Amino acid sequence: MPLSRRALLSTLPAATLSAMALPLRARAAGRPAAAGGTTASGAAAGEAHTRLIANTVAVFAGTPDSNARPEVGAKLASIAATARSRLAAMDGAGPGELFRGVALGTSDPNLATSFQYLYEIALATRAPDGGTPSGLHGDTDVQRRVIDGLIWLHERYYGDQSKGYYGNWFTWEIGISSHVSKTLALLADALAGYRPGLAATYVTSMDGYLRNGEDGDVDLDSRFHTGANLADITTNRILQGAVLGDDARIAKALADQLTVLATIDPYDLRHGVTDGFYADGSFIQHASVAYTGSYGRGLLTRAVQTVTMLDGTGYTTDDRLVRVVQGWVSDSFAPLIFEGWLMEIVKGRGVSRTTTGYADAAEVVEAVVGLAAHATGADATALKGYVAHLRQTSAAPLDPSVFVSPVSVAAYADILADPSIPARDLGPAERHIAFNAMDRTVHRRPGYAFALARSSSRVSRYEYMSGENLMPWFQGDGAHHLYLSGQDQRQAFGVDYLTAVPPHRLAGVTAPVETRHTVPELYGTLWYDNPERGFTSSSQAQNTYVYFPRGTHPFSGGAALGAYGVAGLVQSDDVGYAAKRAGDLPDDFVAYRDADATKSWFLFDDEIVVLAAGVGDGAGRAVTTTVDTRIAAPSDTLTLTGRLRDGARWSGTGTAPLAWLRYGNATRAASVGYVFLDGPRPTVTLDTVTRSRRAVRLANPDTPVTKQLFAVTVERPAGAPHTSMAYALVPNATERHLNGYAGRPLAVLANTTRLQAVAHRDLRITALNAFTPGTHRAGRLSVRGPGSVILRTTPDGAVAIAVSDPTTERETVTVVVRGRWRRAVAADDGVRVSRVPGGTRIAVATRHAYGRSFTATLR
Repeated sequence: MPLSRRALLSTLPAATLSAMALPLRARAAGRPAAAGGTTASGAAAGEAHTRLIANTVAVFAGTPDSNARPEVGAKLASIAATARSRLAAMDGAGPGELFRGVALGTSDPNLATSFQYLYEIALATRAPDGGTPSGLHGDTDVQRRVIDGLIWLHERYYGDQSKGYYGNWFTWEIGISSHVSKTLALLADALAGYRPGLAATYVTSMDGYLRNGEDGDVDLDSRFHTGANLADITTNRILQGAVLGDDARIAKALADQLTVLATIDPYDLRHGVTDGFYADGSFIQHASVAYTGSYGRGLLTRAVQTVTMLDGTGYTTDDRLVRVVQGWVSDSFAPLIFEGWLMEIVKGRGVSRTTTGYADAAEVVEAVVGLAAHATGADATALKGYVAHLRQTSAAPLDPSVFVSPVSVAAYADILADPSIPARDLGPAERHIAFNAMDRTVHRRPGYAFALARSSSRVSRYEYMSGENLMPWFQGDGAHHLYLSGQDQRQAFGVDYLTAVPPHRLAGVTAPVETRHTVPELYGTLWYDNPERGFTSSSQAQNTYVYFPRGTHPFSGGAALGAYGVAGLVQSDDVGYAAKRAGDLPDDFVAYRDADATKSWFLFDDEIVVLAAGVGDGAGRAVTTTVDTRIAAPSDTLTLTGRLRDGARWSGTGTAPLAWLRYGNATRAASVGYVFLDGPRPTVTLDTVTRSRRAVRLANPDTPVTKQLFAVTVERPAGAPHTSMAYALVPNATERHLNGYAGRPLAVLANTTRLQAVAHRDLRITALNAFTPGTHRAGRLSVRGPGSVILRTTPDGAVAIAVSDPTTERETVTVVVRGRWRRAVAADDGVRVSRVPGGTRIAVATRHAYGRSFTATLR
């Protein structure tokens, strides 16, 4: 059951945001609130603060009812075991340590870890016992040890701000404050009777460390106070306000947090912020990084927790926040989770972590479980049904003990045990999702999902930071992940894929064959250090040129027509290389030049057709275009079979004039076919490789990964002229199926750096990407200037068409459909249809559309 239309259309525009925030800001200022709001009385505020703290304790520690459930036993045992481990480490601490092995004084991660350990001990003392008493619940002596630990840390390592704020800004403004704020809420009663002034002391210090803020508070104009980071900061301040009884702090923090929920309008930015959710479901963090799968997860979690914490407090009085977050789940997260696996294309540097995929999706599941408790009617049923769907389709059983909240564990068990809840996805099995605001495309069919990562002058080519994702250079150059249904995706992707596959041979990538060095190898530090030229660990220059550089070409996007789509990319150098070439960066700054390619992806039912033109290198380097790369366990049985263009059978590896190739993994019952429509001879390789997971992330364990590495590539030697190629990926293909592509159903209509177009005769679809000024013609279509078009003739003779501007820079895109004149029987706003000699003219007002598709039906 899909979410109701009400939920799907729930985005929070700036006007609604202002109306919601107005009474809260008035309350924070101590004025009578406008728009029907009122200032809370002292008694009412006190009750609200008490309720807020109680809700918070329930979120993290559980309730007597939830913790009495047998399903919650493993979670409670984990909480207790962790606390006992931390207490033992506290007992064994040496000089300069609060916990054994966690040295303090110069390491900000160790300081944050010390606060985390105190929180974990405090949590165990507030978690009501289940079937097996922990012996820690309500232990005032242990609670006082935690409070004494807070005092000790403040006196020696935190309170003196002249000695603090070294290392990562996040540690001081968010990390430490998150642990401390929750600890203060958990131990509010114990603090009141033992050290009543400690909470105020800590809040004063936390305000002081908010150095990217303004006067110890949030600064909505700061690039550090955006998106998920702002949600973390404001949630901390809400808890701090409750502990202090400071109604103004809570109201101000909530009003600030509401800005995160507003849908980003790139043409009307508030406070210059591009971080957040967009109308097409995209999520951006760090100004230009596609980040639904990491920071987006954190924001989703925080938003649901905030809704739960505020329940019954009177700070929010309607369900608009719930409906907004429901929209995130259906439009932003559900398309990116395939059979319980959260896709890699939206994880930034987090893609190199060992806990990914299924573990990432578990955090989303918990958020949906929590959200369902606040939704009503069909919306609540749909959310619960989605939880059941993920459990039913995932190859890795979800362990609910990883949930943050014991209440979530119990609620999850209730959902799975309820026979009246239908297990259903939140979208159709056949769908095409164009996340053009973050340069991502997802194409789904019952047997597979195809995830494509692009980049542009708007969106980063990759993210590296803090020793994570060490070799990211080509991840936004059309790299794809082809997930096959029924598979354990840990065997095909995740950190092991990134470890085993050389960075220039990622699936879908055209890259120069050369040796590149990681940031730590180049500079001996985790960043490029040159303060005189503006390069420090978290400076704007570091972000722009080192951590997450954008591309330099505007063309990246495509059109969507129902469940079908077309996407295009003009591959470009990043801004670091452009600036270095222009002489704007220091001599010792290293920048790498990209290879050349113009690419299109045509996404149908059984195949993904890829066209590449202008493939080569202006610097004369050798270039590899990787049609696909897949990994398999050393023990898996792989078969590589094919047929040559002359009809002869072929098998094994090597370079040959292949008509098609089939990769089969008999052990996993998985297969992918490759149909070669045009271009140079492909090369097929199958090797066994062993590499360490630490090669892609410094904090990963030095664990060797051994995989069979299959690749099909097109190799261009140094100095070779630029070339073009066309091929199709066919998921779950049989040899009989692949033999059927001889002569049908695919036709390449154009494949140049100006125009790329394909016709699918069986589907009666023609689609194109035009990349340059001028008039471009393919089949019945002609388009003026850059644009993406997909046209389909229905069995009853109607014509459906979708048009977009992948550059986001055009006022109008004009398309002519040649043939008899047709009238519009349906058209989106902004679409004008008129008669021209020899056909029908469709003019689409693409100004301020940010790459979205406009559709019309003609008859």
